[in-house]
Amino acid sequence: MITKREIRLLSLAELAVGPGEVLWDLGAGSGAVGIEAARWQPAATVYAIERRAELCAHIRENLGRFAAPNLHLVEGAAPEACAALPDPDAVFVGGSGGQLAQIIALLRQRLRPEGRLVLSLVTLEHLQAACAVLPDARVVQLQVSVDAPIQGMRRFQAQNPVFLVTWRQARYPARDRSR
Repeated sequence: MITKREIRLLSLAELAVGPGEVLWDLGAGSGAVGIEAARWQPAATVYAIERRAELCAHIRENLGRFAAPNLHLVEGAAPEACAALPDPDAVFVGGSGGQLAQIIALLRQRLRPEGRLVLSLVTLEHLQAACAVLPDARVVQLQVSVDAPIQGMRRFQAQNPVFLVTWRQARYPARDRSR
């Protein structure tokens, strides 16, 4: 699965990656969000973190088609694969590998002040889990329909709904003193 174009564009707008900033694309899948962010903001540094080898191959293939020299592929599972990365200014979570709570906990610690977190979720269970730990997050449910042919005419084909959960780190976040 890849993040559909319309969802990707809204996610990128929420992430608002600026020059010199660091973006993590967790559960990068095909790399669509990370590659597009890297191309939109070539002065940013983007890390695409993906645990599945076959999807890492897709990311490499897509990087061959859509040059993004500021995107770095990290093969591994979050949150462990993030340990050596620089703290992010923005994070997109497209997949969690069943580690959503642990990933959000890490991001609350590592996201820079005023950093942006965008989660793209498709299940009610993940939405509930995210809202439980990010109660002040903004939640938007998106339902995109795309035109499709039918008997020489056009109709709209609904795609699966997606929940975009957007959260911003405080300017002066409480830091874990054990770090």
